Amino acid sequence: MPNDSRVREVPNDSRLIFADHVGRFYARQYGFPPMAGRLLGYLLVCDPPQQTIDELSQALLASRSAITGAVKLLESHGTARRTRAAGERMDRVGLDPADRQPRNLDSAIHKEHAALFREGLALLTDAPPERRAPLEEMAALAEFLADRLPRLVDEWHTHRDTLRASGKLPRPGA
Repeated sequence: MPNDSRVREVPNDSRLIFADHVGRFYARQYGFPPMAGRLLGYLLVCDPPQQTIDELSQALLASRSAITGAVKLLESHGTARRTRAAGERMDRVGLDPADRQPRNLDSAIHKEHAALFREGLALLTDAPPERRAPLEEMAALAEFLADRLPRLVDEWHTHRDTLRASGKLPRPGA
């Protein structure tokens, strides 16, 4: 093989091990079906970065239906997307470039959580403090996050821009 500037391919076994690690992490932390996490992990390291359902099925040693279900789940989370080039008859699945934005950092979600917890507390007005304590703490945490997250997201954007300017992170579209 001629020597060129391309990155050497990671052996498929290593990619599968990585995909399995991601699958287990996402199953444990987020309740994802393991195949969805495996697919996400594989999409992070596969070459080419967009693959057909058949290619993903072969690479991950899984059925087409398992891959299709995992793709649908990842699409619903905005993590993966299907594309089709003009003249092609099959979709290709890849990571959604817009997914690089922070998730679960929307303060409106936490405001809504706080309101829900406060609604539950209204039902326990006459309950003893130990009965109210879990909802009080959850409401307080949600309100804390709703207050702090907008600043944290701003800090992340500033930090990310600094990393991009220094070349430590690629610029969008690079």
